[in-house]
Amino acid sequence: MARLRQVLTFFAVAAIAGGTYAVTRTNQQSPAPEAARARSGGGGPVSVVVEQARRADVPVYLEGVGSAKARNSVAVRPQVDGRLVAIKFKEGQDVKKGDLLAQIDPITFQAQLDQAMAKKAIDESLLANAKRDLARYEKVGTLAVTEKAIDAQRALVAQQQAQINSDNASIDNLTAILGYTDIKAPIDGRAGIRNIDEGNLVRAGDSNGIVTITEVRPISVLFTLPQQQLPVLSKALSNSALTVDAFTTDSTTLLDTGKLQVVDNQVDPQTGTIRIKADFPNEKLQLWPGQFVNVRLLVDTLKDVVVVQAASVQRGPNGTFVYVVGNDETVALRQIKVRQQDEKDAVIADGVNAGDKIVTSGFGRLEDGAKVRVNTAPAPDAVKPANGAKNPGPQTGAINSAPAFAAEATSPADAAVSKPAAEPAPDAPLTKERRKHKDKGQGRSDGSGAPP
Repeated sequence: MARLRQVLTFFAVAAIAGGTYAVTRTNQQSPAPEAARARSGGGGPVSVVVEQARRADVPVYLEGVGSAKARNSVAVRPQVDGRLVAIKFKEGQDVKKGDLLAQIDPITFQAQLDQAMAKKAIDESLLANAKRDLARYEKVGTLAVTEKAIDAQRALVAQQQAQINSDNASIDNLTAILGYTDIKAPIDGRAGIRNIDEGNLVRAGDSNGIVTITEVRPISVLFTLPQQQLPVLSKALSNSALTVDAFTTDSTTLLDTGKLQVVDNQVDPQTGTIRIKADFPNEKLQLWPGQFVNVRLLVDTLKDVVVVQAASVQRGPNGTFVYVVGNDETVALRQIKVRQQDEKDAVIADGVNAGDKIVTSGFGRLEDGAKVRVNTAPAPDAVKPANGAKNPGPQTGAINSAPAFAAEATSPADAAVSKPAAEPAPDAPLTKERRKHKDKGQGRSDGSGAPP
């Protein structure tokens, strides 16, 4: 019996000791409830950036990719064979129609023209003599000559007249050929790089030509749009002339603004796109033939609609939503319908009214009903890049597929809770408190407590 009491007493003491150890271990490992709530976001308001929803007129654009093309481009080729004796233009020069560009040696062609004019003079003298003979024959009549002789003389006069006409045609032809030795600009435009130098022999119809002249002011842009957008485009064309903006390939710089000229009469069956042509004045020569551009075509304007920043539009399991800040500094998750969205703004069809305060940044710890602190500074979740790189900022217009679980940088409130107090530098002067701890042996890292 005594043995049994000893065994029971041993197990009771062991149970009490185990419970005490478990409680102590739990207290050592579990953080304070306040600290846990602070780290989870419940210890203070979430820092956010807001913007009021506004009413505005929003343009509706169709966007495509195209390339600039000269309205007219001419390869200037010689029309006669000969030696190039002079170049009268500079590469890259703006020329007008009719300006002299180059000269071919005209001596041979001038000699041929002189020869034709001399032959005409001979034929004219023969014609004059034939006419005088005919006049004498007709005067004396059949008393001196036969009727047949008179008819033959009339035929000779007609023959000489025809020869004169032939001489005139030959002279006109040789005059034109001589004119081809002066090579002139066929259109207004800009001369390109010269293909041949002065002194070389050139031949009519040379494939390379002397120079190419392109009309760059004004200039055309050919671009494509998907066939799905054809009904919207056709409706807009029926109302008024459409304005077209041409941008650089990164869509950051506006090059010029022009007017739509023509929509092609068929859809490309291979790509499912339709070609469109627009003309631009190109006064500043920002567009160049062959240059690739991004094109934005204005087809409509939405009047007096509710607009928010595209960055504020979020997407969740139940659809698209935004966070609206109330007067009590509490956010409410509100489902919305987006009518149109681009990289900057979103047009809201339903769910938001003008004047509502919409959260645009700081979604990392945000949830429906959370308390917030409105900041005018950059969003707390905008992480500063390392190595001095510029902060790209939020990607406006992109839809955040999981806003409730997005990572966020530590806010000042979090830092105050989770970050331990900074230890003084090792070489800092010993304060009274540090000297006291050092004297008590608290500075050893082995935990023995012995004096250092």
